[in-house]
Amino acid sequence: MNRVRDIIMPDPKPAPLVDGFQRQIKYLRLSVTDRCDLRCTYCMPERMTFLPRKEVLSLEELYQLSLGFIARGVTKIRVTGGEPLVRRDIVDLFRALGRKLGHGLEELTLTTNATQLASYADDLARAGVRRVNVSLDTRDPAKFAALSRRDVLPKVLEGVAAAKEAGLKVKINTVALKGVNEAELPDLIAWSHSEGFDHTLIEVMPLGELGGEDRVGQYWGRKDLKAQLAKTYTLSELAHRTGGPARYLRIEETGQQIGLITPLTHNFCESCNRVRLTCTGELFMCLGQEDNADLRSPLRADPNDNTQLEEAIRAAIRLKPKGHDFDYSRQTADGQVSRHMSHTGG
Repeated sequence: MNRVRDIIMPDPKPAPLVDGFQRQIKYLRLSVTDRCDLRCTYCMPERMTFLPRKEVLSLEELYQLSLGFIARGVTKIRVTGGEPLVRRDIVDLFRALGRKLGHGLEELTLTTNATQLASYADDLARAGVRRVNVSLDTRDPAKFAALSRRDVLPKVLEGVAAAKEAGLKVKINTVALKGVNEAELPDLIAWSHSEGFDHTLIEVMPLGELGGEDRVGQYWGRKDLKAQLAKTYTLSELAHRTGGPARYLRIEETGQQIGLITPLTHNFCESCNRVRLTCTGELFMCLGQEDNADLRSPLRADPNDNTQLEEAIRAAIRLKPKGHDFDYSRQTADGQVSRHMSHTGG
């Protein structure tokens, strides 16, 4: 019997979540753990202090909160971490959320580093997951080991292959790091396109203290990214949008497109329809701001009365800011927030 049981939400259907700038919240990024089996240099320090387990929500609590958002108009949930697949019994949560597909929920996805994906790909597909985002910054074994501080590239590539075999649509997410992986981006894109994978390049963001890691020196803006790719490929700007933060380019040589997520070069906040829920029940209305709301306390206050939780969610959404403040233009990581990406969720 699954550990996560269905919960019946009361009628009538609550009003949708709309922030102070008239953006309807339809996308929840749900972090199920801050723990990870890698230590990527731009994400967390080698000796990371993780959250005490007693502070982390149970799978049942994560599910209950997810249902509350689905009832209020959220149609897409992306499960994130840390690395979500290191969470014990995580497939139970996917199965439970998968039963809501077609009943308010339209899409259930996952962001993963793929180290555990070979073991879970078939179960995820059976649960209703159709797409996975895989974080992969290099296919060079030595460089991968240096970036992730773990020599596990073969496991990652095995996981990617298993996802493809299971029928999951794969998107490769690559953080563009100046002086680190810039030279191999064309080859990385050629590989992903040859496998039938989508590919997105992401600017490095100022999240978390990393003990001297040079965020400014690693920052590689949209203009320079395009110039590097243009040395190998013929690029065409596309008007295509998916509702997310990416802007798209067509690569004529592969006949496919790539996405660019550039929160510093191009502030995409005007169309932001997402919020992030951490594994401890903190709701972050913006990745680039410190403001958050505690949903764990009202969730646990009275399991049979959602009044406090309803009020807490709506009060938080009203405080969603117009945008973030990320800025490297003055050669400092302005707008930097203290929490690590593994805490907020990818």
